[in-house]
Amino acid sequence: MNTEHPYPAMRAEEIPLGVQEVILPSGERALAYSTAPTTPPPQAVPVAQPIPAWAKTTALLAPTVGGGIGMAAVGLSTAAPGLIAMSHALWSAVALIATGGTAAAVLIGRVRARLGASQRAMERPHITQHITATGLFGRANGTINHR
Repeated sequence: MNTEHPYPAMRAEEIPLGVQEVILPSGERALAYSTAPTTPPPQAVPVAQPIPAWAKTTALLAPTVGGGIGMAAVGLSTAAPGLIAMSHALWSAVALIATGGTAAAVLIGRVRARLGASQRAMERPHITQHITATGLFGRANGTINHR
């Protein structure tokens, strides 16, 4: 330990900010406050991270999708009276088809009933055949009826 100085010398990293070591004209070393503003040590510069592809795609699609929805809303509001009239016309068409189908079914039923009555009058004779056999290898006998 130095007998001239009652305090031990400080290491450079122990010296606080704004204080620096100076040499006096007598050659003695001393700590003094700096009158010039001290700059803090430079901090690490943040490195720019790349933007993910999904974020770029979403950012590019967002205005497009929003604009498309907006244009669809404008188009629907413009076409609303025509769409209402079209729905009424479609319901009318469905009712016409249903009525026409019912009328066709009734007409076909009546025509079939008339044709059936006339065919029963001119009915062809039915030929029936009854065959019987006894046993696995027995002789078969049969009758034929004409009516």
